Amino acid sequence: MSRRSDQRRAAAFALYEHTVTGKELDDVYERDASAFTRALAYAAQDYGEDLDDLIARHAQGWAIDRIAPLERAIMQIALVEMLHPDAIPADTPIPAEGAIDEAVETAKTFCGAQAPGFVNGVLAAALREIRETSAP
Repeated sequence: MSRRSDQRRAAAFALYEHTVTGKELDDVYERDASAFTRALAYAAQDYGEDLDDLIARHAQGWAIDRIAPLERAIMQIALVEMLHPDAIPADTPIPAEGAIDEAVETAKTFCGAQAPGFVNGVLAAALREIRETSAP
């Protein structure tokens, strides 16, 4: 598993499986999971409460527990890269817009028809908030 997009997808699936089954992350990774994949999923777990708060603020009308677990995991992975790039071993961090694009593409492939728009809307609104609060 070499492409970063595949590794991001693997992190989202590991986080999803952890959330749904309650198994430890170490027990749900694919056998060949990279350090990048593992770091992404662990960072999403470590920052989960803050990430969920950010998602909930921008998921207009959706309580966090009503969001499909895979969609939530996909958004958490993107937000980790946007907010905590130092928590992930990457030579070149992905730009925020790239993290959103990859999350939307993953949602297109693995989630329902409404998911890509939902994921895009939540992450774009979160990015606006992040940029507004970090602006000088």
